[in-house]
Amino acid sequence: QVHLVESGGGSVQAGGSRRLSCGAAGVTDTTYRAWCREAPGKEREGVAVTLTGTNKKWYADSVTGRFTISRDNSKNTLYLQMNSLKPEDPAMYYCAATNSGGSLLGGDYKYWGQGTQVTVSS
Repeated sequence: QVHLVESGGGSVQAGGSRRLSCGAAGVTDTTYRAWCREAPGKEREGVAVTLTGTNKKWYADSVTGRFTISRDNSKNTLYLQMNSLKPEDPAMYYCAATNSGGSLLGGDYKYWGQGTQVTVSS
């Protein structure tokens, strides 16, 4: 019943910005919602996490100060604002959710979207 759909990926120049969106169904009461990414040749990692019902957020060191996670509760939509994109940021970005506090920045989630590709040119 849980369904996550990402959108907003594409190509952007280094130093530019993009905003990703994740429409969700069946995850209203999910404890954690997050954005994760998987780059070619690298392991999946969590980049931004939010605790449902609070203003608590966590970010991977590599994106701190550049990425912002937010959500619109009325639309049950999760967003990732990506600023100052770097050549090392390109990856498949996934919307994710879970009710278990595992390795959140390690990409430990129960529910996943299909992913949206982000590429960065320099």
